[in-house]
Amino acid sequence: MAQEKVYFGLSKAGYAPLTDEDTGTYGDIVMMPGAVSLTLDQQGEVTKVYADDIVWYQTASNNGYEGDLELMAFPDTFMTDVLGQTLEATDKVLVEKDSDKSKSFGFVFKVKNDISDTCHVFYNCTATRPSMGGATMEESFEANTQTVTISAVSLPSLNLVKAKTTAETPEAKKTAWFTTIWKPATE
Repeated sequence: MAQEKVYFGLSKAGYAPLTDEDTGTYGDIVMMPGAVSLTLDQQGEVTKVYADDIVWYQTASNNGYEGDLELMAFPDTFMTDVLGQTLEATDKVLVEKDSDKSKSFGFVFKVKNDISDTCHVFYNCTATRPSMGGATMEESFEANTQTVTISAVSLPSLNLVKAKTTAETPEAKKTAWFTTIWKPATE
């Protein structure tokens, strides 16, 4: 089995609203072009139990992942589908209220490596509102970006945190990765 040695690049970031947590059902994947960077750090810790002056038993907890996704700009659909903001019907103005309720979503993306592309999915994510900013134009142009913090935890009904393709994953599965949220076959 071939093993990837280096990872580089980020593309094909997308989300799919989690429509039914009990069955692990998602809406359509919506692509978010303009992915700049992604850093999701593992959450959890090692617990050690001591006896007879040694580590008698140890275990590591899996509390998911948390980190930042930076895009050139988050699409308005992300604001409404995930963050619960409202698109005002008459004037088509996107409105954020302090009472907005965010919704869980599946998150997909692709990272290149030395052998083949690796596709990832996180099954139960929440996100913060994106950061905002701007700067005056100077002699050179520098684009502003937006960042959200994503928290990815287990989808309890299916006991899934994340999945990724390998060098041996059929190309058809990698192509379909960005149309529907992949889940393992049920036994």
